[in-house]
Amino acid sequence: MNTTSHPDTVLIIDFGSQVTQLIARRVREAGVYSEIVPFQAAGEAFARLHPKAVILSGGPASTVDTGSPRAPDEIYDAGIPVLGICYGEQTMCAQLGGKVEGGHHREFGRAFLDVKEDSALFEGVWPKGTRHQVWMSHGDRVTALPPGFQVIGTSTGAPFAAVADEDRRFYAVQFHPEVVHTPDGARLLSNFVHKIAGLKGDWTMAAYREQAIQAIRDQVGDGKVICALSGGVDSSVAALLTHEAVGDQLTCILVDHGLMRKNEAADVVAMFREHYNLPLILVDASERFVGALEGEADPETKRKTIGRLFIEVFEEEAKKLGGADFLVQGTLYPDVIESVSFTGGPSVTIKSHHNVGGLPERMNMKLVEPLRELFKDEVRVLGKELGLPESFIGRHPFPGPGLAIRCPGGVTREKLDILREADAIYLDEIRKAGLYDAIWQAFAVLLPVQTVGVMGDGRTYEFVCALRAVTSVDGMTADFYHYDMDFLGRAATRIINEVRGINRVVYDVTSKPPGTIEWE
Repeated sequence: MNTTSHPDTVLIIDFGSQVTQLIARRVREAGVYSEIVPFQAAGEAFARLHPKAVILSGGPASTVDTGSPRAPDEIYDAGIPVLGICYGEQTMCAQLGGKVEGGHHREFGRAFLDVKEDSALFEGVWPKGTRHQVWMSHGDRVTALPPGFQVIGTSTGAPFAAVADEDRRFYAVQFHPEVVHTPDGARLLSNFVHKIAGLKGDWTMAAYREQAIQAIRDQVGDGKVICALSGGVDSSVAALLTHEAVGDQLTCILVDHGLMRKNEAADVVAMFREHYNLPLILVDASERFVGALEGEADPETKRKTIGRLFIEVFEEEAKKLGGADFLVQGTLYPDVIESVSFTGGPSVTIKSHHNVGGLPERMNMKLVEPLRELFKDEVRVLGKELGLPESFIGRHPFPGPGLAIRCPGGVTREKLDILREADAIYLDEIRKAGLYDAIWQAFAVLLPVQTVGVMGDGRTYEFVCALRAVTSVDGMTADFYHYDMDFLGRAATRIINEVRGINRVVYDVTSKPPGTIEWE
């Protein structure tokens, strides 16, 4: 998965917890590079990455079941620190000679840990004899420790809530230190990577930039490169980074697929041609895309159709340029996580419009994905490192399938035009209110329902527009933005008055657990 060389890597073995990504975030916040791999591929990843420490995540399985997931035995024999979290604690203890049983005093939610012994894991954070809030989520629990371990913390439902073998630098906790509901959890993880594993915490965007540029040069050589430029932050940072690496070997291609926001294509072209010396080709493929999508209601078919057409357009443009050896795209770490079914679940379909798994063989091109290891907020830091203006770095994310997935139900040109106007008014009101930078992502959705309304002296039968706004940090979790009613009133009034085809506006207060921000 990694494209650059990180000498100090923490390997996170994912057993299917919905908050595994937060472990990676906390480790990276401590200045240490981390990488998540599914437990099925952990042995290969361990041999490839040579990590300096390993963290075992939580997960929904039960270690008492036959065939339940296990960590590779070699991690325990490598002489490096290992930290088990929730299911990770249970499988560590089961594999090293302890015992786990099911049906014992389930703990879900807030609990309190009583610190029984001093430990390197708790150093400077939780002294012996103190009590601290933690977040639990378990049904099974450890009932006997492996040789060499001692109890360092207990809770009401878990007599082995925190255990340690200090000599081998093995630690395990039943609670989740990665979530905000364990207030000091990030400090515990920092202790693990810095004080226990001895890692320096020198993984910075400046260092990543240098490593990524060299990795691109090593991969590309003297080959010709095209970049799928959408105008969003991700593809723009990928383009600038690649241009810094290979210069005029790169040509950027912006495809106007007719599903962009109002004036988006023109604005992107103007910015790149005026401020950056990047070769840029604008392809107007709006008729092709919208025509192929017209009347299509199935969201997965929409995504796959858009992905297929993107590939066809890039293939055609590459031929016009005399061929290309590589295609750059702004794949992020959340895209990779959500496109790979780590535990056999449905996540493989979430990012089906991305080409994370590779390109069709007929293209005879290889993917260059210089941001593949980064979360969204890290990409923004890298953008600053590359000199992108703050106003651009802070732009709200816009999905590759564009307005097609914000127009549930059958897609038509008329509905896209209505949605484009409503979305532009909504964003304009957000900017006027000074709220744009406080919101991670805001957009309008044209719902596939029409309602009867009265406007003036006449009846209308028009669409309902839903407004969405979420706050987030890394793009993995989100909560709805708490507007005041005056703002919502102004935005709704403008949309209804100025956009023909909409007679009702609603606000969506859906929160989003770990996963993609986009809703179908």
